[in-house]
Amino acid sequence: MFLRRVASAFPLSRRFFSSNSGHDLSSAIAEFNKEMESVFGEPPSTTLAGSDNNQYRAQGSHVIPPDIKESGLGLTHIGSRGEAQMVDVSSKESSKRVAIASAKVILGRRVFDSVSANQLAKGDVLSVAKIAGISGAKQTSNLIPLCHNICLTNVRVDLTLNPHDFSVKIEGEAAATGKTGVEMEAMTAVTVAGLTVYDMCKALSKDIQITDVRLECKTGGKSGNWSRDN
Repeated sequence: MFLRRVASAFPLSRRFFSSNSGHDLSSAIAEFNKEMESVFGEPPSTTLAGSDNNQYRAQGSHVIPPDIKESGLGLTHIGSRGEAQMVDVSSKESSKRVAIASAKVILGRRVFDSVSANQLAKGDVLSVAKIAGISGAKQTSNLIPLCHNICLTNVRVDLTLNPHDFSVKIEGEAAATGKTGVEMEAMTAVTVAGLTVYDMCKALSKDIQITDVRLECKTGGKSGNWSRDN
């Protein structure tokens, strides 16, 4: 019954739009909106058909806001149709790149005391985690699918015991001269080091937490220098 009432409100010639009609699409939509308002008392929602800033373009199976896509501010690892892609850096200038990242491993007092006294069955936790972090940085492109395989010139991983909260503070630094940054290498270094601390200590406690993995600063590249403190 409801559909019959709606259908009767729209003359046949105005309910169907043809490419042969004299109306362009904008006029047809405006006319349709008026008809909808006369029937329902309000025009249809304009969330997706409003101003240019609110319009969306469907690309492939994804919908991409044009103001983001056309300004170049979108995700660089997403192609024009929404597919994953490796960024082409062949046109970029080489420069020295440095990145520093950090992480924390919360041990708890019992585990912390054992690590401090070097009394774990698996050996020296901090030394093993340090080597693991360096190795992890060098394997970043194998672990993160769209990372470039770059030639690192330096990797530093430092682990420090903090008795105030019974944790291990981890800092990692990666450096290279090339066309892409080393932020992922620095963050991979501290993450792998933190996982190694967990592995070395898990026999004593499963409650160990790896937290606050984050980039602290980076230098070089088109985007210039960045620091969390700024």
